[in-house]
Amino acid sequence: MSGLCEGRVAIVTGAGRGIGREHALSLARQGAKVVVNDLGAAVDGTGGDVSPAEEVVNEIKAMGGEAIANGDNVADWEGAQRLINSAIETFGDLHALVNNAGILRDRMLANMTEQEWDAVINVHLKGTFAPSRWAVAYWRERAKAGEPVSGRIVNTTSVSGIYGNLGQANYGAAKAGIAAFTNIVALEVARYGVTVNAVGPVALTRMTEGLGPAPENDEAREARAPHWIAPIVTWLCSEEAAGVTGRVFEASGEILAVAEGWVRGPSIDPLDDPTQLGPVVADLLSKARGNSGMDGVTGSWPQTMLDT
Repeated sequence: MSGLCEGRVAIVTGAGRGIGREHALSLARQGAKVVVNDLGAAVDGTGGDVSPAEEVVNEIKAMGGEAIANGDNVADWEGAQRLINSAIETFGDLHALVNNAGILRDRMLANMTEQEWDAVINVHLKGTFAPSRWAVAYWRERAKAGEPVSGRIVNTTSVSGIYGNLGQANYGAAKAGIAAFTNIVALEVARYGVTVNAVGPVALTRMTEGLGPAPENDEAREARAPHWIAPIVTWLCSEEAAGVTGRVFEASGEILAVAEGWVRGPSIDPLDDPTQLGPVVADLLSKARGNSGMDGVTGSWPQTMLDT
């Protein structure tokens, strides 16, 4: 197969279903050799079954591509190392890592358990860190040896993290952390020839079926189809994306956008008397842009909630 990623080797985590599956298939269509990683767990992270990953591998092979299945836990230190090594040992190299695996344990903060918090943070945040760490170690050694490196890391953040969503303090905190991780690691690895970006998808999958109202018609359902996320991820994994790093993209069947990060707003010289801050803060807030809501629009965050 030939295409945008011809000859490149890519790992996609959580690739047995939904968005990750579409990433793996798209990369394969564009010529990449793909490691399809998936534990085959339920939405809440319990259980395991490697057959979804194997099914995707079979789809890729049926279209003439090359792929292997991997069932390692991305949040496990040794498992993440085995995952990276599986690509190198099977296909001889690694060019792209797509960190997509995730789970949900949604609950309002007052009712959230420690286990629900820890499980989500572990899969999303550590499950992004651990494979990335081993991939970067591989690319760094190649760069130090004077070999050419064209590495790509594409992380999965969420509008729930960068903008905020009720009932998802654990998930949103992890996803906001991934956005920050993306920015920081991009600064660290540029010297090795590696880029790091993130995508915040909006799609209807088994993870999101119970969130918000169901699509009203076929057109609305198509706009939420997971295949709309794969094009930007595939492009970010390619040689063409060498000049793009440290950015967060929003992607869905309705929009492709660059999400702009925190910026300093209105400011004054510091005051050392807290009794003077009331009117000063009020003035600063009156000049500042409001928080974005889940639609990414400035000022659409529900300010009236502060009065409840």
